[in-house]
Amino acid sequence: MTTTSSELRPFNRLLLTGAAGGLGKVLRQRLRPYANILRLSDIGEMAPAEGPHEEVVRCDLADKAGVHQLVEGVDAILHFGGVSVERPFEEILGANICGVFHIYEAARRHGVKRVVFASSNHVIGFYKQDQRLDANSPRRPDGYYGLSKSYGEDMASFYFDRYGIETVSIRIGSSFPEPANRRMMSTWLSYDDLTQLIERSLYTENVGHTVVYGMSANREVWWDNSQAAHLGFTPKDSSEVFRDKVEAQPMPAADDPARIYQGGAFVAAGPFGDD
Repeated sequence: MTTTSSELRPFNRLLLTGAAGGLGKVLRQRLRPYANILRLSDIGEMAPAEGPHEEVVRCDLADKAGVHQLVEGVDAILHFGGVSVERPFEEILGANICGVFHIYEAARRHGVKRVVFASSNHVIGFYKQDQRLDANSPRRPDGYYGLSKSYGEDMASFYFDRYGIETVSIRIGSSFPEPANRRMMSTWLSYDDLTQLIERSLYTENVGHTVVYGMSANREVWWDNSQAAHLGFTPKDSSEVFRDKVEAQPMPAADDPARIYQGGAFVAAGPFGDD
């Protein structure tokens, strides 16, 4: 039986990386029921702590020593930090690749046994939109960003097999107030559904390394979450309420990546530094 939110015991201290980002700002308020103290971290500017239930710590994920200090004393980690768009490899390397290693090494050294990793649909972005995938489908990253998230999933798998640190890797689709285009009609994840998915990722027992696609109950989906059924994630929202608004937009050209690939425009970003 799935435990309800009212029955869940808060963690003493949760760490949220990427707290200055778009989703980080949303989650700052929504994570309060799950922790006595929420430690918020980012390299960017964050609002000051609102009270004793918050700790605000500036930290560069590429700084190994800084990350080890950041993780000390936390019970679980919500790793949403890093570069969140396609960029040159050198920009991805520090935060997304070195950073995820630093997070897991710090978790190992400080005895943290649960990580929720913000992965991305861009680990499978080169699949066509008419292909249906599950967690066992081979990854096909659509850029350096997608490669970094694929690496993070491998890191999560390794740290579970080697050290018993459990992770739920959420392949987030498109988490915004509403879908912005036709592609997002399939990939949209509402903030309420994201919050529920994080809750299930934190509290479900024996997740090992679980990969779950972060999407709402949309009408037309490309992803099958049967391999993550043990999480008990049951999305409540759907992009369907936005269909008329989205379909009033011009149809993309037949050769537009946003109409062909699951990763949309990410498959065509770059190459960088050729000029």
